[in-house]
Amino acid sequence: MSKGKLAKFADMASYPHVFEYPFSVAEEVPFKGKGQWGVSFFGNDHPIVLELGCGRGEYTVGLGRLFPEKNFIGVDIKGARMWSGATESLNDGMKNVAFLRTNIEIIDRFFAPDEVSEIWLTFSDPQMKKPTKRLTSTGFMERYRRFLKPDGMIHLKTDSRFMYEYTRCMLEANHLPAEVMTEDLYHSGKADEILSIRTYYEQQWLARGLNIKYIRFRLPPNVALHEPDVEIELDDYRSYGRNKRSELSTSK
Repeated sequence: MSKGKLAKFADMASYPHVFEYPFSVAEEVPFKGKGQWGVSFFGNDHPIVLELGCGRGEYTVGLGRLFPEKNFIGVDIKGARMWSGATESLNDGMKNVAFLRTNIEIIDRFFAPDEVSEIWLTFSDPQMKKPTKRLTSTGFMERYRRFLKPDGMIHLKTDSRFMYEYTRCMLEANHLPAEVMTEDLYHSGKADEILSIRTYYEQQWLARGLNIKYIRFRLPPNVALHEPDVEIELDDYRSYGRNKRSELSTSK
């Protein structure tokens, strides 16, 4: 591990608004803040919004600036990346921003029923070979429903056509209407102040000529969900920080 990473991990361990519970730790040390984020940490009853797979935390911090009346928590397992947003929010004295370093597969261990109002999925790995790891799979939807308010909102912002098409098919298969759906956000007229927050990697994808896609939908609490039985063409490019694309042409 580089000295730079070691220093960042040391910083993160000292930050009062960073909580580190990767799977190995969460198995042994129960998280005591479940259901208590508003009271114990933020000190208010404002709506809580999660950014899952937050990377450097640009969206978490950006949303925190736009909406001081809401609380935002960025979640990712990669602490060295998360350090950027955690440091910026700390230095700027932002009281409505926190970060949780953990595996998203166990996200429901950290939030109580009805504790979260919205979820942002920003440029998640499409996991083309691993359906159960896709953050818009029905398995993850079931996890989210354990803590998301009834009909809570979910946002997907992605460069991946595969992720976009898979999510669209998942919504159609389960009769979940999308409130907004566009294959080209920045030419759709829908890119408001919120959607125009651009992350480090998004800037690079735009420079490569890739369209940014966006879907917004609500997750009902008591509807049985099932995976879409469709084949989807794989992305034909390699995104930054992701594994090489499969040689297969389609995937379920």
